[in-house]
Amino acid sequence: MLLRALGRPAMDFINYLGELSVLCAQMAESMLIGKKRWYLFMQQIVEIGFKSQPVVIITGAFVGAVLAAQGLFQLSGLKMETMGGALVSVGMLRELGPALTGVMLAGRVGASMAAEIGTMRVTEQIDALRSMSVHPIDYLVAPRLTAMVISVPLLITEAAAFGIAASWVVGTQVFGVSEAWWAQHTRDHTALADIYISLIKGFAFGLLIVLISCHQGLKAKDGAVGVGQGTTRAMVYSSLAILITNFFLTMLLNLVFPIGLAG
Repeated sequence: MLLRALGRPAMDFINYLGELSVLCAQMAESMLIGKKRWYLFMQQIVEIGFKSQPVVIITGAFVGAVLAAQGLFQLSGLKMETMGGALVSVGMLRELGPALTGVMLAGRVGASMAAEIGTMRVTEQIDALRSMSVHPIDYLVAPRLTAMVISVPLLITEAAAFGIAASWVVGTQVFGVSEAWWAQHTRDHTALADIYISLIKGFAFGLLIVLISCHQGLKAKDGAVGVGQGTTRAMVYSSLAILITNFFLTMLLNLVFPIGLAG
């Protein structure tokens, strides 16, 4: 009985990974030899990149501000307040910027992808595309994938930049830390390696969001209820995948790019 209870979820998970692998292979084939739809790509750049900027900026700024404030409360007891800028810079670029931006985009963009494609699925619009010899992966997935892997690293960089700027305001204007020392320590402890990690994580998280969200949309069924369930699963699965992947990428990338590596 116990084996049956444990075996069914395990088999469902393996089947789910298999479906994702098939979709990933189809996406790779579409990117290499499929028809390029530049108008749809530009539409997705606007939807994913441009329209996501407000939420990314606000998230990055307030995460940087609260990280600076909490860090300074601790560092003040050690008389190391000037290190606050370095703490925020490394933290935002290597960890908080990529992870939180990815989770926010999973909610905003991933859910939208799943809902839009899922609606097309249950209303048989995807079948209509096939009847017109239009491959659904080329038309629906490839433009979103290209736009996402370009936009997410840039959005993460933007979130980190605003987080670092907000931390400067909190540190120097609220806590009264010397501006010169704050800037000096931030420059000394921020390297190109931190930016490399941020961009690599952004690329990986963008791929995960598109893969999981489009899969949920393409597999939607049972009308509006199924679309709603697929949208919820897309957001939850994408967020969990980002957080889990972030741990393994952190362990790997910190071996390749140690903290403080000179650019």
